[in-house]
Amino acid sequence: MLLSTYDGVIEQDSLHKVVDALENDGVIIIPTDTFFAFSCDIKSHKAVHLLAQLKNKKLEKADFSILCCNISQASEYTKPISDSYFRLLKKHLPGPFTFVFQASNKTPKIFQNKKRTIGIRIPACRIACAIAQELGRPLLVSSLPSENRDTEDYSDPELIEQEYGKKVSIVVYSEKPKNIPSTVVDCTAEEPSIIRNGLGILEI
Repeated sequence: MLLSTYDGVIEQDSLHKVVDALENDGVIIIPTDTFFAFSCDIKSHKAVHLLAQLKNKKLEKADFSILCCNISQASEYTKPISDSYFRLLKKHLPGPFTFVFQASNKTPKIFQNKKRTIGIRIPACRIACAIAQELGRPLLVSSLPSENRDTEDYSDPELIEQEYGKKVSIVVYSEKPKNIPSTVVDCTAEEPSIIRNGLGILEI
């Protein structure tokens, strides 16, 4: 199912359809400020495994992050965030960043890596954040592009629907993302360090 949105806003009826699909173990495709992304409910083991299959990766090696509606929601899934890191998040979010923290016990172990860390995303995309807020918990997300396809293919809703329409529950389409990866910042030490440069410019 292809759900179109207008001016970066998802209508309430469409939002309910999306959340219903997530609560019923569905994987959906949503826009973010960087790429379109596969996403699912972090509580659904079935959907998490399906997402890994769609990425053609083993679950324990998959590069997943959680997408939250705000810092308060994100902090439930990380170890306590220091004042300095809280200020860093407030300065840069919502935005094209993935901040890596030590995971809390609330983070499902099914997709934690060996270091017990988790990537946090709060994108500058009202649709994505509205879905996480309506669901009441974060989404597990992973960017759509794969190594064997042109990135531009994943900005065209018809091509996305053609390739994944029968594999996912819903494709939510809005304005095109930037098609540049997020900047990944390691926040597990006393001082932040950049793991990957991307769309976001880190200011400390």
